[in-house]
Amino acid sequence: MNSRKNQLQAFDRLLTIMDELREKCPWDRKQTMETLRPLTIEEVYEMGDAILDNDLEEVKKELGDVLLHLVFYAKIGSEKKSFDIADVINSLCEKLISRHPHIYGDVEVEDEEEVKKNWENLKLKEGKKSVLEGVPRSLPALVKASRIQDKVAGVGFDWEEPQQVFEKVKEELNELQHEVNTQNQDLIEAEFGDVLFSMINYARFLKVNPENALERTNKKFISRFQYLEEKAKENNKSLKEMTLEEMDIFWEEAKRK
Repeated sequence: MNSRKNQLQAFDRLLTIMDELREKCPWDRKQTMETLRPLTIEEVYEMGDAILDNDLEEVKKELGDVLLHLVFYAKIGSEKKSFDIADVINSLCEKLISRHPHIYGDVEVEDEEEVKKNWENLKLKEGKKSVLEGVPRSLPALVKASRIQDKVAGVGFDWEEPQQVFEKVKEELNELQHEVNTQNQDLIEAEFGDVLFSMINYARFLKVNPENALERTNKKFISRFQYLEEKAKENNKSLKEMTLEEMDIFWEEAKRK
């Protein structure tokens, strides 16, 4: 691995290249924070894919893409005379120090859960009016629900036992079924949302990341469906021509594989 000196030199090289690109490249000169935003989100998702695939070489590449964006935003900030990369890093360092009094102060903690609770309380002392202020509005709904539940649990608003949460899941399912029977579409949607929210909460008690769990199922389904497509092609059939019974034979084969 590279020494600290080499790491700093590499970061300095990146800052120099960013300066040159911003000055000389027509595309880079044209970018704003607003135009970069959707690209940054896409890069983060690509990094997430690499992590789920456990492809460390790809993680390295995608981390580089994300880092480029961070440096790019800082460069634009410096042009606006608002902040530069040093301000960004120093602000982060100060926040990390202030939020880890068990490391940089005299506070004692017993475990990870106590650290998380202290973290949320410290953020409130910094001026946040709600523990939920730190949940980005633009997060995908499933991820947002998970973060909401993590944050309120951090200040003690939580169930005590997993079984209590599972009972809540069953209660919400019953309420959904009731609204399905009444055929009120708006209420069906509302209750369906409650079911998902309770399932995501239950996942937390099972120590399951719901986003990872759902993506695992997505990938499994894609693999099985593509196997079905391949078998249909081998038999010179299109899926539209096949009966469900015929498709199910290949589906079961895919599951066994």
